[in-house]
Amino acid sequence: MEKTGLVTGDDGQVRCSWHGNLEDYRRYHDEEWGRPVTDDARLFEKICLEGFQSGLSWLTILRKRDNFRLAFADFDCHKVALFNDEDIARCLADAGIIRHRGKIVSTINNARRAVDLEAEFGSLARYFWSFEPGANERPARMDYATLRANPTSPTSVRLSKDLKKRGWTFVGPTTVYAFMQAMGLVNDHIEGCLCRDSVEKLRASFQRPR
Repeated sequence: MEKTGLVTGDDGQVRCSWHGNLEDYRRYHDEEWGRPVTDDARLFEKICLEGFQSGLSWLTILRKRDNFRLAFADFDCHKVALFNDEDIARCLADAGIIRHRGKIVSTINNARRAVDLEAEFGSLARYFWSFEPGANERPARMDYATLRANPTSPTSVRLSKDLKKRGWTFVGPTTVYAFMQAMGLVNDHIEGCLCRDSVEKLRASFQRPR
């Protein structure tokens, strides 16, 4: 498994190994990760949760995701942009989420920046998908060695810089690349994973926001 990055599940199917065959994590791998997303709330949610994940495992965040949605108004950026000191105190007292003041404050700040982006581009989806890398920026073959060697990409560096210039926080290149992987801007299911071809077909037929 370590050499190939693949694992065979109890259903006989071969997948990327990072879910560790944990039922909820495997479901996330099969049903969400890498599938193109254009819903603004889900895009905003993911980039915020990637910020919360910094220094932790994604599984920790995934298992608290419903609590985060309750705490942050289902990641409606317009609602979160109106959060005040009372909301910060409420979130800090919420044992169901990660009680990190800096990351909570960052989410509120980023909601305000997201409202600005929406006004400028018409939607968050239009903005984020404008950073989808071209085929010339992608590896010819996505194997485990390539995936491990590339925790960032030239595109994630550009997107990170642009977000930071616009006042976003907790959006370093590694965080941004993880966001791109999860939201389907790239397909990083490795060769041999049962999801790779199906995600490629989804991406081929996917209508990019314009």
